[in-house]
Amino acid sequence: MPPHCDSLDGPVVRAASAALDAEDVDMLLPYVKETAEAELRRAFELAVKARTQGAEAREVADRFLFETAVRLHRAGEGAAFTGLKPAGLDVGPVIPLAEAAIASGDVTPLADFLGAAVRSETAARFDHVVRSEPAPGAGVPEVRTYVEAVLGLQVWAHKLHGAVHAPAHENR
Repeated sequence: MPPHCDSLDGPVVRAASAALDAEDVDMLLPYVKETAEAELRRAFELAVKARTQGAEAREVADRFLFETAVRLHRAGEGAAFTGLKPAGLDVGPVIPLAEAAIASGDVTPLADFLGAAVRSETAARFDHVVRSEPAPGAGVPEVRTYVEAVLGLQVWAHKLHGAVHAPAHENR
């Protein structure tokens, strides 16, 4: 996944911040697996208590909770926690389109974007196959180039089909 769930402006940190402001851990619990609930609850309790001890303690408590929540969230995805990433990172075009679709209830722009990307890449790979087709009597190097293009298209299409139907996270 692009740097999103582990960034300071990602959904996990936004949920953690809102949960702290409301002092309601239930706003954050959906972002971690049930097996991580106890650890997250304890971290939340500590953070809420520490936040009352002044501005610096509040900053440290918030950071502690953000890191704990993201670490537990990433573990639930089967991914390593490599630290919090800064806000404002480029997550590419798809995450914002997916977020806009969810917010608006209209999947059309996201589906159109993905469909166009698949059509364009498929056409480019197919064009490579066509351009690589060897002339009758061509030698092994020319035929090899063609075979690589043919198999490349087939394998890529197979993997793409698998990705389309795969769960969002490896372990789910």
